[in-house]
Amino acid sequence: MSYLELLKLASPETIVVITALAVLSIGLVTGRVKSTATVSTAKPAQSANDTSTATGICSAVAAFGLAVAIGTVLMLPRHATLFSGMLVITPLTSLFKIICIALAFFTVLLTTSEKSLRHPGEYLALVLFATVGLMLLVGSEELLMIFIGLELLGLSLYVMTAFDKTDVRSAEAGVKYFLFGSTSSAFTLFGISLIYGMSGTTSLAAVSEKLATVSVQPLLAVGIVMTLIGFAFKIAAAPFHLWAPDAYQGAPVPSSAFIASASKVASFVVLGKIVLVGFAPFHGSAAWHAMVAGWSPVLAALAALSILLGNLVALAQSNVRRLLAYSAVAHAGYTLVGLVSGDRTGFSAALFYATIYAITLVGAFGVVAMVRRETGGDDFSNFAGLASRSPLLAGCMSVFMLSLAGIPPLAGFFGKFYLFSVALRTGANHGLLWLVVVALLGSFISLYYYLIVLKAIFVDEPVLASSRHVGVPPALLSRATVAVLAATVLLLGITPEILAAPILAAVP
Repeated sequence: MSYLELLKLASPETIVVITALAVLSIGLVTGRVKSTATVSTAKPAQSANDTSTATGICSAVAAFGLAVAIGTVLMLPRHATLFSGMLVITPLTSLFKIICIALAFFTVLLTTSEKSLRHPGEYLALVLFATVGLMLLVGSEELLMIFIGLELLGLSLYVMTAFDKTDVRSAEAGVKYFLFGSTSSAFTLFGISLIYGMSGTTSLAAVSEKLATVSVQPLLAVGIVMTLIGFAFKIAAAPFHLWAPDAYQGAPVPSSAFIASASKVASFVVLGKIVLVGFAPFHGSAAWHAMVAGWSPVLAALAALSILLGNLVALAQSNVRRLLAYSAVAHAGYTLVGLVSGDRTGFSAALFYATIYAITLVGAFGVVAMVRRETGGDDFSNFAGLASRSPLLAGCMSVFMLSLAGIPPLAGFFGKFYLFSVALRTGANHGLLWLVVVALLGSFISLYYYLIVLKAIFVDEPVLASSRHVGVPPALLSRATVAVLAATVLLLGITPEILAAPILAAVP
C-alpha cells in the first residue's frame, strides 16, 4: 500500500491534527499580540476583550476543522483494514468517529462561555488532540494501537483538567486524574502483555481464534481481569471511580463535559470490541441460576456496584458537578448491563445508551458553564431562581435531568428500556433478572436527586439578592448550543430509530 492510500484512509485524523496545529499557531500569535497590547495600554477591559476575540477565532477554526473531518469520514470506503487491524474502517467505526467528532464540536462551542481560559489556542489544541485519540481508539482492533490511543487521549485530558491556573481545585483534580489514569494505564498494559504472552498476537480477531483453542490458565485469567480493571478506571465504574468527582468539579467545565461524554463513548466502543471479539471464548455467564466464570460475571459485578454506589452517594451531594460525577458512575453501570448481555443486540443497546447519555451530559455541563459564568459557582444555591433569570436554560436543564432519570418521552427513557429489555431476553429463565432489578432500583433512587436540581431551579429563591447579576450573562452561541442539544435529546426520545437503527445495522 502506498503512503498516499494510507493518508487517504487516515484523512479524518490527519485533518484534525492539522487543525490542532493551526489553532495552536493562531493562539500563539494572538497571545503575543495580546501581551504587547497589555504592556502598552495596561487596560484590563481591553485585555479581556482580546482574550474573548482570541477564543472566538480559535473556536471558529477548531469547529470548522471538525466539521471538515466529519465530511471526510463520510467519504471513506465502507470496509478497509490496515496493518492487521491497527486501522479498521467499518460502518461501526465510521459512525462512532462521527459521534466523537460531533461531541468534540459541541465541546468547542461551549468554550466560548468559559471565562477562565486565558490561553484558548492551547486548550482547543488539546481538545483536538484528544479527539484524535478517540478516533484511534474507535478505529482500531489491535491492542497496542488501542493503548496508544488511550495514552494520547489520557495525556490530553490530564492537562485539560488542570488547565485553570487560577483555581487550586483544577490543579488538584489534574493530579488525581493523572495518578489514577497512570495506574489504569499500567493495569491495561500489563494485562495486554499477559494476553500477548499467552496468545502470541495483539490483534483482537487473532486473539479470539487463539483463545478458542486453549483452556483458561491462571496467567490468561489475570491478563483478562487486569485489562478489564484498566478500562473500569476509564469509564469510572465503581470501585475505580474515585478520580471522577474531583475531576468533574475541579476541571474547567468544557473539560468535564468532554471527559463525561466523548471519552466515555469511545471507551465503551473499545471495551465492547475487546470483550465481544477478543475475549469472546471466555464469555462465561452472569445468570443468577447458572453463573460461569468469565468476563461476563466480572462486568456484571462492576455494573451492580456502580449503579448502587453511584446513585446512593449522589444523594448526599450539594454541588451539581459532583452530583453529575456520581451519576456518571451509575450510568456506567447501566451501560455495562448491555455488554453483559454479550450479543450483538446488547452491544447495540449499550452503544445507543452511551451516545444519548453523552449528548445529555454535554448539554447539562453547558448549562452549568453558563450558570457558573453568571453566578460564580455551581452549587444548588447558584441554580436557585434560574427559571426566572433564564427560562430557556431552565427548560433545557429540565430536559437533561429528566432524560438522565429516564422519564418519557425523552431519550434516556428509551435508552434504559432498550438496555433492560435486551438484558431480560438474554439466556434462559431470565438469568440477568437480578441485574435488571438492581438497575431499576438505581433508576428509582436517581429520580430523587435529579428532582432536587429541578427544585432549586424552579422553586427555590436565590440566597443572595445580588447573585442575579454577579457575572456576565451567557452568550447567544452557548445558549443556542444548549438548546440544540436539548432538542436532540427530545427528538431521540420521540424517534429513537434515527440513532438506534444505524447503530444496530453497523454492529457486526
